[in-house]
Amino acid sequence: MKDIYNPETFREQGYKIIDILTDYLEKATSGDIEEVLPPITPDEMLTKWSGEFPQKPTHNTEDIIKKVIGLSNHLHSPRYIGHQVSAPLPNAILSTLASSLLNNGCTIYEMGPAGTIIEKRIIQWMAKLIGYDDTSDGFLTSGGTLGNLTALLAARQAKAGYDIWSEGTKEDNKLAFLVSAQTHYCAKRAIQIMGLGEKAVVSVETDENYRMTIPAIQEAYNSAVKSGRKVIALVANAGSTATGSHDPLEEIADFCQKHDLWLHIDGAHGASALVSEKYRSLLKGIEHADSVVWDAHKMMLMPALITAVIFKNGKNSYEAFSQKASYLFEKEAREEWYNLAQRTMECTKGMMGLKLYVSLMTYGTEFFDDYITRMYDLTKKFADMIKNSPDFELAVEPQSNIICFRYLHKDSSDIKKEILTKGSFYLVQTKLKDETYLRCTIINPLTTEQTLLDLMQEIRSLQIFSTASPSFV
Repeated sequence: MKDIYNPETFREQGYKIIDILTDYLEKATSGDIEEVLPPITPDEMLTKWSGEFPQKPTHNTEDIIKKVIGLSNHLHSPRYIGHQVSAPLPNAILSTLASSLLNNGCTIYEMGPAGTIIEKRIIQWMAKLIGYDDTSDGFLTSGGTLGNLTALLAARQAKAGYDIWSEGTKEDNKLAFLVSAQTHYCAKRAIQIMGLGEKAVVSVETDENYRMTIPAIQEAYNSAVKSGRKVIALVANAGSTATGSHDPLEEIADFCQKHDLWLHIDGAHGASALVSEKYRSLLKGIEHADSVVWDAHKMMLMPALITAVIFKNGKNSYEAFSQKASYLFEKEAREEWYNLAQRTMECTKGMMGLKLYVSLMTYGTEFFDDYITRMYDLTKKFADMIKNSPDFELAVEPQSNIICFRYLHKDSSDIKKEILTKGSFYLVQTKLKDETYLRCTIINPLTTEQTLLDLMQEIRSLQIFSTASPSFV
């Protein structure tokens, strides 16, 4: 067993793996990878991976890694413009290697002392950008879905009117959350996970720019109250998933204050604009939110997953899980701010903050400002290119680095299928007002105007044969 942990063997193998990853990074970033996503169906992929594991050593790590790379989605390719998943920074990748080796959990301080304090510093930095004071607090968790659930659990505990964590839901106290029709599905899922039922999710219709308006919010609020429900919170978007739209946060904050509602802002994608001098005004009013979710694995170029859940009143960060576990904790939760398991869904949580901390320290915040600004600017240029092309149609003016459009001479679904079949680009689709649009997230720092011109030309040149499309798309 000791041989498995031999440092020299690790060093030798590590150099080989780094060389493989470096060669891949060079190929991907230069655009030399022809197929961004290998056009292989799930059934075909299944045949390429044996489920019979050998009793004796018969394979080597390098060959398996090479195979994984060849059959993966290539996010570092400039022609990856699909979902909101970043091409991770080199320093973040190397930091992940270190955190994996150390394997220090960051839910109990003594299990991850350095990682716990690093996480605290990241939260303080983010909170300051939001506009919170020193009474704010929060933590990192595994993705926006868990982040939103945790924040809404805290909202429920704070606004239900009784200790719902201890006493459970009451039939005569039906709660409701106002949620934008454009909010990510995980918010609705979170409310239903809490056992409040589908009717507790009160949808607010959006305008032509896919943003909530105060009249629409008021109408939804009145409808919920009339049906006998107690509205306790509102979920607003700072960069919605489908279109990247930003709700008018200042106006919404005033509404929430007037009606004593918890304001939660899903800034999983768009909160990173706070780092951009040019675009931070998109989030004007975010400082009034009771809670904010912010994904660093989107516009901060981090490997997944790293999501911040930040509370304006730090005391509220303890409300979601009011639990005692004497085998882990010696004192009350608020006295042990450094034992994050009292506030997070996870009992074991990796050193997810290390990769962001290292990147902020080594690249500097100006690098992230420049990156976010360039991606938003490039999306606006792409919108102009579409508007100046009579054979294309823009769905809505982009407010971030997400853009939706369609080609007027071919069905969007068929275009997406054919492009993924060829592997020339990776993009996705969405439905807006009963019309299917192609959707791009311009997130790779190496994507250029020429890349987007090439995409438009690729779409024009497609010969659509829908029967040739693989089932995975």
